Amino acid sequence: MNILFIGDIFASPGRHIVADHLQDIKTTNHIDLAIANAENAAGGFGITPSIAEELFSLGLDVLTSGNHIWDKKEILDYLPRQPKLLRPANYADETPGRGVIVAHSRQGIPCAVINLQGRTYMPDTDCPFRKADQILRDLDPSVKVRFVDFHAEVTSEKMAMGWYLDGRVSAMVGTHTHVPTADTRILPGGSAYQTDVGMTGPYDSVIGVKKEVILQRFLTALPVRMEAAKASAELHSVILEVDENTGKALSIRRHTVRGD
Repeated sequence: MNILFIGDIFASPGRHIVADHLQDIKTTNHIDLAIANAENAAGGFGITPSIAEELFSLGLDVLTSGNHIWDKKEILDYLPRQPKLLRPANYADETPGRGVIVAHSRQGIPCAVINLQGRTYMPDTDCPFRKADQILRDLDPSVKVRFVDFHAEVTSEKMAMGWYLDGRVSAMVGTHTHVPTADTRILPGGSAYQTDVGMTGPYDSVIGVKKEVILQRFLTALPVRMEAAKASAELHSVILEVDENTGKALSIRRHTVRGD
């Protein structure tokens, strides 16, 4: 089966390029399951229920997130009602929502989508490594295809998680830093890996925000109001082929679309 994962959708430029190109990507690459990280889809900070529903209507099957999932307060009531929008699983159990879902491909193949968050330079959460152990232990063994979005700041923590999960998941890819890395590969145990898939949004920016604002912040050290940039939208993703009988990755490749 073929899985598409789209990196952090940032503000309206990210949403628009997904709307313009998602169906073509799915058709051309015979995608069976489409996943995207959408924690920055609302103006670059958080996601609203209406934007989540908009993204589902475009053809995304599951949305993952990260630390910005809590930025829009209206999402708190929505998360328990919409299991296809995940928050990181290693937040406290009492936190609204869930961090794992068993979705089904177009052919009905079950696929566990797992969302975890790092702890280095990030909000205080439970250990993502031990939480991954728990989730994998509790999964139905018949669910062979297992995809992990690890939303983390530092490269070393993402790489450590990749090695930790190698052979136990079909893929572990990183999000959060908005800069795509060039280390796409299959690890020795059969798990596909990329440290960061990159951002789907405006690249004439500093990780999505107007560069003039960020430059002012660095030059003056004064607080500034973050504002999403608009120009040079790009869609960054990976396309993964998995053996649904073993759960092993057969291939993974980066796929990029640049807007008009």
